Amino acid sequence: MGNILNQIGIENYIFLCVVLFCIGIFGVLYRRNAIIVFMSIEIMLNAVNLLFVAFSTYHQDAQGQVFVFFSMAVAAAEVAVGLAILVSIFRNLGSISIDNLKNLKG
Repeated sequence: MGNILNQIGIENYIFLCVVLFCIGIFGVLYRRNAIIVFMSIEIMLNAVNLLFVAFSTYHQDAQGQVFVFFSMAVAAAEVAVGLAILVSIFRNLGSISIDNLKNLKG
């Protein structure tokens, strides 16, 4: 039984990451709900993390996987802070539509 990367191929991982990243970009550009935008950003971040792990496995070097570990820890903190901000905005405005958030500019 060989390496799983040899069986599937690095090209398939790259293609999957590109598709996930494009889905995230379209979600950020075309959706007006702030939660959907946050989820789209997380999809893009996970696509990049998957690509780091795939190339780390391909080159048989653990540095990419260590970077992904720290990246996911920072992303978890970012999501917690972002959702707390969204809950606060929802309590004040009653909506989390991005169109309504543009009125908060100073």
